[in-house]
Amino acid sequence: MAPSRRNRAVNAAELLSQRSRGIRDAGTLLRYNMKVLRGIILQDNRYFIKTWSKTSKSTITYGNGKMYFENYQNCYSCVHSEPQVLYKLPKRSKLEKFKEALLCQSPLENTLASPSDHKACLLALTADNWLYRLSAETGEELQKVYLSSNHKFRYLGWDVSQEILYIKSVQNKETSLERQAGITQNTVMHLAIFHVFPLQIVGILEINKRVFGNGVTDVVLSQGVLVVSYSNKSVKLYSFEHIVQRNLTEKLELGKQSSLLGGKTVGDVPFGIPVNIQITCCPPILFEVSCADNAVQIGGFPWHYIYTPPHKRHKGTHHICSLKDSTMATNGIQNMNCCSLESDGIFFHPDDSGRIIHFGPATINVLKILMELNIGLPSKVVEEFSMTTHRNNNPTSQLTVTSSGRTVKKRFHQLDDDPDHETFRMVEYEDELDLLVVVVTNGEEGEGRAHIQLHDNQSGRLLRTVDLVEPWDETYRHELFFDKDTIVHIEQKNSNFCCHVYKLTAARK
Repeated sequence: MAPSRRNRAVNAAELLSQRSRGIRDAGTLLRYNMKVLRGIILQDNRYFIKTWSKTSKSTITYGNGKMYFENYQNCYSCVHSEPQVLYKLPKRSKLEKFKEALLCQSPLENTLASPSDHKACLLALTADNWLYRLSAETGEELQKVYLSSNHKFRYLGWDVSQEILYIKSVQNKETSLERQAGITQNTVMHLAIFHVFPLQIVGILEINKRVFGNGVTDVVLSQGVLVVSYSNKSVKLYSFEHIVQRNLTEKLELGKQSSLLGGKTVGDVPFGIPVNIQITCCPPILFEVSCADNAVQIGGFPWHYIYTPPHKRHKGTHHICSLKDSTMATNGIQNMNCCSLESDGIFFHPDDSGRIIHFGPATINVLKILMELNIGLPSKVVEEFSMTTHRNNNPTSQLTVTSSGRTVKKRFHQLDDDPDHETFRMVEYEDELDLLVVVVTNGEEGEGRAHIQLHDNQSGRLLRTVDLVEPWDETYRHELFFDKDTIVHIEQKNSNFCCHVYKLTAARK
């Protein structure tokens, strides 16, 4: 009988020795490193200390260890104990201003033709319809593409699983003069779609009423599916691969000539990129559902979808159904019955486990979907674990006695997300450390304060708590990022933005 394998700690020297001998590949080593880092973060003698703050008149964004200020002109690295300037780009005119940007990084397993294609980069869209690819480390211009002089592109989107970048134009609106003259505007918007790693154009397609019908309000690409939302609260899904296969008129290459442009170069001024995906008839509908706020989510094992029916009586409920036949799962209606300004949220867990996170002001439930062994029976939604805030459960008296002795009855109950309560505000997943990161606020002492709870992703067990130094005012917008040994808190106060950075440090002697 083979000897049993013992789980034992492996020190850094042994890990390096094993790597030098080729025993451990890069993926295994990274997992070990993240396991070591998780253990360090959870040690009692380690603390998160605020090391840096910076204000700005414009939006501050964070991604992959970098912070961007002044509309992506100034980039700071968060690798060191205090963020340091990576680069500052020259000032741009209002017409050349970056409107949106996405950070992307090449997969390690891909072999690409150009060394620059392997570099992490910032894809930035300008007000005058240019798409720039900039080095994430230096801001150096690696590539630029002119999109169009006919369509005003404004919004960047990312279909991660397909390694596709899509850019949406502004929607065409019928003017009052057009309506009075009986002129119908059939074109709703345009989509420009690119493959990344390396950056290559797939094409531009037009979303119009003749093909997709009236009432189109929005279009996105996700998981290789074109998702179209309508004003009648319905959502329809179409295969993007099917659309390209059936309607591609010419395969385009950036920097090469195209017959659709009369022999001009694709991506050059003023020609840009032509519409080369000409949809003449409506593609087959893969899936359709009517839902409140045009919000439907698909995930789980096997595939399920979550939505709220667009009827008043279903407000506040979330329905979980099988994607195969739309059968409602047993215990498939989730409702927290919370009375709050912010509604409860629900989404499929980002860890690809197929679980569901349902969070409200006082409770976070992690649910899983079970398939019944007997064929024909619906799936079942069960609670895997739950987290709750610490609150005084005694109901607040509705009667108040004034100084004159008069009894006054309150008209309203206290809301579940009232700042005076301990309240869940955010829940995020730190994938590399396998932690659930929960932001909790409490204003019992008159000033809003927040702390971060780190929970084990598998069991929900609370592992440690991190206090934030700065006050947390719920009347303003907040973002929080937990990225390995770094915490970034971005808040907006009126027209100003402020960024606070915390770094992991050992206890002071």
